[in-house]
This record gives sequence, C-alpha cells and structure tokens, in this order.
Amino acid sequence: MSYCSAIERMSPEDRKALHKNYHDNHYGFPIHDDNELFGRLVMEINQAGLSWETILKKEEGFRKAYDNFDIQKVAAYTEEDREKLLNDPGIIRNKLKVNAAIENAKTIIELQKEFGSFEKWLEHHHPKTLPEWMKLFKKTFKFTGGEIVNEFLMSIGYLKGAHSEDCSIYKDVLKKKPLWMKGDSKK
Repeated sequence: MSYCSAIERMSPEDRKALHKNYHDNHYGFPIHDDNELFGRLVMEINQAGLSWETILKKEEGFRKAYDNFDIQKVAAYTEEDREKLLNDPGIIRNKLKVNAAIENAKTIIELQKEFGSFEKWLEHHHPKTLPEWMKLFKKTFKFTGGEIVNEFLMSIGYLKGAHSEDCSIYKDVLKKKPLWMKGDSKK
C-alpha cells in the first residue's frame, strides 16, 4: 500500500492530519535549501527503527534542538551540545543518530566547499540507481542505510515513487519538476 492510499485509511483525524500535511505539502517536492535538505536527512536517519509518525510528531522538537537545521551551527556542536541533545525529550535520544547529525553537518560543509552547495552535490551525482546512491551515501555520510537513502531521495524528488500516479498531489509534484523527471533513465 502506498503512502498516498494509507493516509486515506488513517484515523483518528489528528493522526490523519499530521500525515496528510507532510504528504500534501512536503513529500516528493524538491527542496532547494541546504539547511532543509540537511533537516530532511536528519529526520530520515532518526526514523530508522521507528514510525514516520513518531518523527513527524517530533519535527518541531528536532528543529529546536538542531538550531532549525542550521548546518554551520550543528557542525560546530561541542561535547556539551551532544550531551544536551541526548537528554532532550523533544527528539530521538540515540547516541548514534545524534553523532550522525553532527558529523553529517561537518561533511555537508565540506561538500558545500567543493560543489557550492549540498544540493549541487546531489545534482552532480544524478542520475543514479538506488544501489549506486546507497553506495555513495554509505561512503559519504554516517548512519545512512538503504531505506534511509531511498526515503531521503524520494522525499526530495531525486527518486520516483513518493506518490502514486493517481494521487491528486502527484500532479503538484510534477509542476515543481523533481529531478527524477530530468532524463533519469536509471529509475
């Protein structure tokens, strides 16, 4: 069952509204801001082993704890900041995931220096098959397994599949010209 059809079957209404907002306004739409791309990566990493609903409920907590996903600020976090994050009930308090966020911010800064932006680094490597992306992410970032890479890239428009073609939001995503539309013969 696709995310699109799963939302329609959800209840109660507050749960459905939480998922519907993400589905209708964020999932599969291209992101052109490096901090927001980093934020989506942090959220996808934190979802590992948990439900997406748990992450959506904690999104504001993540934004607050990680300085609104400001890459420069997160990359400069100290041991004291790590401890503060590990004690923050507004996020997922997992040492590997907290460390991954900080280390990945540092990596993105290096990618920005080399490519101009995190987005340009992603564009530089497009198109790739999912296995090729997984290999690249595993080599480049911390805590990025296959499902994390797949969901991250699908959620930001680099891989097809965020919405079923009969979903009303599918056409809205197409209007934003996700990168998977641009000559990706390796879908």
